Amino acid sequence: MSTTTTIAEYQAQNKAKLISEVRRRFEAEYVTDKSDKYDSRDVERLQQDDNWVESYLAWRHNVVDETLKMLDESFQWRKEMAVNDLTEVSIPRWLLEIGGIYLHGYDKRRQQVILDQAYCILVGMVYYSKYLSKIVIFDMPWIMNAAFKIVKTWLGPEAVSLLKFTSKNDIQDYVSVEYLPSHMGGTDPFKYSYPPLVDDDFQTLLCENGPIASEDKASRRYRK
Repeated sequence: MSTTTTIAEYQAQNKAKLISEVRRRFEAEYVTDKSDKYDSRDVERLQQDDNWVESYLAWRHNVVDETLKMLDESFQWRKEMAVNDLTEVSIPRWLLEIGGIYLHGYDKRRQQVILDQAYCILVGMVYYSKYLSKIVIFDMPWIMNAAFKIVKTWLGPEAVSLLKFTSKNDIQDYVSVEYLPSHMGGTDPFKYSYPPLVDDDFQTLLCENGPIASEDKASRRYRK
């Protein structure tokens, strides 16, 4: 047996052990007598989806105690916000109409870009950080500086490390001109409108389980 195989097997066994410990301890220390704090679907998913458990472990550097705290906070937030029942009609229409948050284009690593004009992405930094590779902030208004210093204290060093503050001078380090609007120094003529076409990949609303389907698909449109 090669050394590489031995290391791979050890890593797999250690991962399985950590996942099992997280499940056991979360059930015993958090769910017992407190199950009303969480959506039962999240608790069930935790017991069945290895990748989901691993995502929490990874964001907490495989420290089980910290992972359990994050699960507790995340699950309470998910129940409060009814994340499992999220649909397009759950979102205030005004937020959709102003383009508060939507997909459009790709970054230089060919990963899809989420454009956020409502500071919504900060929630993702706390609860879905493993799924974000970068948070690129363009020309943040000076009036937000003081508030953002407070926000950074909530995020922790891992989330803060994802933040990249940019201007016209360096935004192209992350996104090519073809996917940047003119006010960012780009050449993209795209203009957001709501509702978009059902097959428009660049304006598909997302939840953690994939695209959110509209109840009015026939009326979707966009303009360029």
